[in-house]
Amino acid sequence: MSAAVETVLPATPEVEREGVAILSVRQIMWLRFKRNRLAMFGASFLIIMYLVALFAGFLAPYGVRTTFDAYVSAPPHGLRFVDAEGRFHLRPFVYGLESAVDPQTFRRTYVPNTDERYPLRFFVTGEPYRLFGLIPATVHLFGVEAPGQLFLLGTDRQGRDLFTRILYGSQVSLTVGLIGVFLSLVIGTVLGVATGYFGGVFDNVVQRFIEVLLAFPQIPLWLALAALVPPTWSSVQVFFGISVVLSLVNWGSLARQVRGMVYALREEDYIVAARYTNCSDWRIITQHLAPNTLSHVLVIATLAIPSMILGETALSFLGLGIRPPMTSWGLLLNEAQHVRVLLQQPWLLTPAFFVIATIISFNFLGDGLRDAADPFADR
Repeated sequence: MSAAVETVLPATPEVEREGVAILSVRQIMWLRFKRNRLAMFGASFLIIMYLVALFAGFLAPYGVRTTFDAYVSAPPHGLRFVDAEGRFHLRPFVYGLESAVDPQTFRRTYVPNTDERYPLRFFVTGEPYRLFGLIPATVHLFGVEAPGQLFLLGTDRQGRDLFTRILYGSQVSLTVGLIGVFLSLVIGTVLGVATGYFGGVFDNVVQRFIEVLLAFPQIPLWLALAALVPPTWSSVQVFFGISVVLSLVNWGSLARQVRGMVYALREEDYIVAARYTNCSDWRIITQHLAPNTLSHVLVIATLAIPSMILGETALSFLGLGIRPPMTSWGLLLNEAQHVRVLLQQPWLLTPAFFVIATIISFNFLGDGLRDAADPFADR
């Protein structure tokens, strides 16, 4: 048997012993997470969506309040590479639009004018906006020269570009989920750990309150809490009010789950040893109990964000959520709730696909984190 040769390794998370790399728990979790293709797809899609929301002003060709009176309810005006004569163009372009009236239905229709061709240009100067909400800017990623117009997903009943409104709406719909989940995690984790550790009368009171909260149907409870928002509030105040409403509704189930985990953890040997060594309750909670529930809390967070997004969408769809001039995916769907939209303007339902894709991606991410949180379990 040859003696093992010890070498000095650089300061890395991996340590090799007898030629075998020993990985930390965090590295094992990451390796297992990477093997889950659906989870990686969901994480990648969500990263793209949050980047889109962050740079919405730069990516949108127009302003969120810009209206085009001559193009009300215009259908999607897609980019073209082949013109009407069959010639291929390396630079995509759009044709001009001309409005006409259908003699049978008396509806306004739009037909492309093949005599007007407007090539797509990048980094064009357009309407002013604030990058990250702070930095004034006028440069947009793409656009066409006037008088040409580019409506990738069509326009709404007021002649506003739907693609632009979806980008700006993602800022509210995706952010309200993060804020609401953060508040729910703080309330649910704190009360869950406290009730599981101390128990007694405090535990009974909190559990009875959670039971009363969970006994109410979700939609009527949302409506009741949203009705408390004063009508004189600004759009920003309504935004934070909706976040607080959703967080107050959804913290109960997390508190019960954390409480059950703490009940099991407080009887472990290291917790008992900490008590015998006169460790304070604060130290036991912050150094031992709370960290051991963190992985479960993170998984619950990824699964709770979709419910927050759906909650905001439902409230806005019912007219009790985000109000103009702000926009969100739910508010866009509220404007497309009439039956005639399905028949005459189906492109107004496009925000629903973004809501569905985001919810599915969060579920994929949550499932991947849940599987990776137990790295030593057999598959």
